[in-house]
Amino acid sequence: MDVLFGRNKKEQLEPVKAKVRGQIPPWLQGTLLRNGPGMHTIGESKYNHWFDGLALLHSFAIRDGEVSYRSKYLRSDTYNANIEANRIVVSEFGTMAYPDPCKNIFSKAFSYLSHTIPDFTDNCLINIMKCGEDFYATSETNYIRKINPETLETLEKVDYRKYVAVNMATAHPHYDAAGNVFNMGTSIVDKGKTKYVMFRIPAEVPEAKGKGKRSPLTQAEAFCSVPSRSLLSPSYYHSFGITENYLVFLEQPFKLDILKMATAYIRGVSWASCMAFHPEDKTYIHVIDQRTRKPMPVRFYTDPLVVFHHVNAYEEDGCIVFDVIAYDDSSLYQLFYLANLNQAFEQNARLTSAPTLRRFALPLRGDQNAEVGSNLIKLTSTTARALKEKDDQVYCQPEFLYEGLELPRINYSYNGKPYRYVFAAEVQWSPIPTKVPGLEVLRLSDRNGKIGGQEGDASLGQDKLEVVMDCPRKGAVPKAVQLGQEARAGIYPLMSLLSTSCVPQCGRTQVQGPPKACTLSSMEGTTYYVLALSDGTHCFFKNDF
Repeated sequence: MDVLFGRNKKEQLEPVKAKVRGQIPPWLQGTLLRNGPGMHTIGESKYNHWFDGLALLHSFAIRDGEVSYRSKYLRSDTYNANIEANRIVVSEFGTMAYPDPCKNIFSKAFSYLSHTIPDFTDNCLINIMKCGEDFYATSETNYIRKINPETLETLEKVDYRKYVAVNMATAHPHYDAAGNVFNMGTSIVDKGKTKYVMFRIPAEVPEAKGKGKRSPLTQAEAFCSVPSRSLLSPSYYHSFGITENYLVFLEQPFKLDILKMATAYIRGVSWASCMAFHPEDKTYIHVIDQRTRKPMPVRFYTDPLVVFHHVNAYEEDGCIVFDVIAYDDSSLYQLFYLANLNQAFEQNARLTSAPTLRRFALPLRGDQNAEVGSNLIKLTSTTARALKEKDDQVYCQPEFLYEGLELPRINYSYNGKPYRYVFAAEVQWSPIPTKVPGLEVLRLSDRNGKIGGQEGDASLGQDKLEVVMDCPRKGAVPKAVQLGQEARAGIYPLMSLLSTSCVPQCGRTQVQGPPKACTLSSMEGTTYYVLALSDGTHCFFKNDF
């Protein structure tokens, strides 16, 4: 596993042409920007956690059926300081940096003082945010870095605190149809209060007289805040949900201990060690009305859980329906310490709770005549329940849709609206670094087969997205289907194909018509992928790319 998780990645500063398998549709033009950790070793020092690594920007430029790739490290202040010192000198969330032993006592004392009230890193390694015409690399601190989307050059450093009173902010903002940005962050002990702040950044702002074009960030506006249930232990959160009229935020019992964070440097521990999951607590569901700019008075809650990624949320018949990928505890975060990734990964992974796709439903209108214990959800599209309790509390029980998914994406044109499809990585914990999680397409339907979403949200332009049904049993004939035709409902994961009769040694072939029946072989347990092409042929891929 050290090959996968411990090796520094090299920059690809000049564009290189990528090898394309198949054909890219002519309507697909543009640039895909990605972000993530790329360097975990600097000199003799190493980061402790996967998400501490220095940010590496990736660009995939798609033009006329061809793809060119380039990558470049984000030249953050953190990157420059570390490279200049040839060691880690800026602390990350899972790795605390300490002064050079050769420095004098005054330098060391200053380092201890500066970490008591930390100025967080600008190593923005999680996502890319579009703000007006500008693009920013983002993480979960108060800093974002503007980048050139064409050259990946690092531009100015921006501190959210200049515009909105937050110490941390999510790396997963939302956008409305006009391009306005919605995000939220945590304001820690500001004027004696710790609160969660929802803010909006306009898509564009008028030019100032004599000053020319201004950044939309200068007009960022906090439109609502929710008090933290604990002054010194606010909830950690990675994302939130949004509908046409509401924001949905989970105050989960995965918490930051501010006092421990303030003393972490002196105690010789990382800030990440100051996070803890509290299984005895509830998960509180806050709903903010964008029109009134106030939280709903009803107190929704559910069982303790940890959510990193919201999938989507929408309004339906007087209810909010929202989908999340949820865990029963915070063990996933622990798994991504490099020591756990590089040693006994399979054993450590088995101790991690499985990610499950869960659907919640919240009633927007309270029924004063409803009896305590009654279900306030009357939707036929979900089995999720909201049980009335005393004192304006509502206990929410989710519908469990699927187990083993992460990193969900949707057709963003349907964000905040009823939808049908989720695109996600299938989670298959494995110690073999060449295995790549498969893409799954889920159609979210109710128990009666009624479709609760919209037509077309899985389509890309005029081409149909094609997926493959699961091989129902060993030795069965795999089927390839087109969404929108004979197999509309159900779950379509990439299949496990246990056969050498269909897949030769080269790992890829095309056959005319339906593939032959699969036969068991010594390759049992190896996963292959099959894709139905538009011309009726089938391509089979080994998962060793």
